[in-house]
Amino acid sequence: MSANKKNEEGLEHIRNAEKHLKTSLLKWRPDYESAADDYNKAATCFRNAKNFVQCKECLLKSVDCHKQNRALFSAAKALDQAVLVCKELGDLQDVASLAERAANMFQSHGSGDTAAASLDKAAKILEAQHPEQALRLFQHASEIAMIQDNSRQAAEYVSKVARLHVKLQQYDLAADAIRRELGLHQQNEAYQATGRLAVALVLVQLARGDVVAAEKAFKEWGNYCEAPEVQTLEMLLQAYDEEDPEAAKRALNSSFIKHMDVEYAILARDMPLPEGIATPPKASVRENAAPSYVSPNSQTTATIEDRPDDRGEPKEGASDDELEGGLC
Repeated sequence: MSANKKNEEGLEHIRNAEKHLKTSLLKWRPDYESAADDYNKAATCFRNAKNFVQCKECLLKSVDCHKQNRALFSAAKALDQAVLVCKELGDLQDVASLAERAANMFQSHGSGDTAAASLDKAAKILEAQHPEQALRLFQHASEIAMIQDNSRQAAEYVSKVARLHVKLQQYDLAADAIRRELGLHQQNEAYQATGRLAVALVLVQLARGDVVAAEKAFKEWGNYCEAPEVQTLEMLLQAYDEEDPEAAKRALNSSFIKHMDVEYAILARDMPLPEGIATPPKASVRENAAPSYVSPNSQTTATIEDRPDDRGEPKEGASDDELEGGLC
């Protein structure tokens, strides 16, 4: 009964909103502000009644009214609410587009930080099921944070971009994002975070199959790492350089790598190990083996050479007269 009552209340607010939008001979312009307010109240009623489809429709109508009234901040807030309703519906198809619209309105209003936070919130909703869409939202959020000159917040968003690239196995893009994040951490003098990120960059370069780039990353950023991290990275790079899979496995199983962000820990766990240098097997003599193969040509040659005819020696049984006649 309570849900039915809330639905009826919501429908009443919709009727009031439609009245505000009507014009007459004495009312030339619709009352967009009052209509938006009634649509928002209707959306609240439908949400309480778990009627999320009509709740979303009322919020979008409220957005249109706020835009007509040039109340961009209020319109963006309504779009934020619509994103949450999409989550409740389990229909994430419109989340990215709604979040982008909200961010643009927040920016137009001059609320850049709120725009970035709105994108971040929507990206978290999409991250598990639609990582590619979440990636674009995090990238947009980082760009807005840089425009706002908020390098710390930008580093946080770029970190999420890098981890999503790793999750999607886009290691070239992940390496680029990590380098941008390293630059932001260096700018903010966040040296401990820089050291941990240097380890992540080495892992990503090894995942790309580029040992030389991994060594360059270590030489460039390794001085920010702590002593145990340096020792482990040296062991890891030496193992890949010498193609020693067992040593590489021991290095990748180090405790601090296992306690990195989930994406990097999984990357280390699934990292292809060096194959090692294959050595040819030693020749062995088998007992009771068959005799060596001898070519029949060699036997024929030997037989011919052993013939007495070919050496000019007399045949057996030849008489002296025959021999004398042959000499004449």
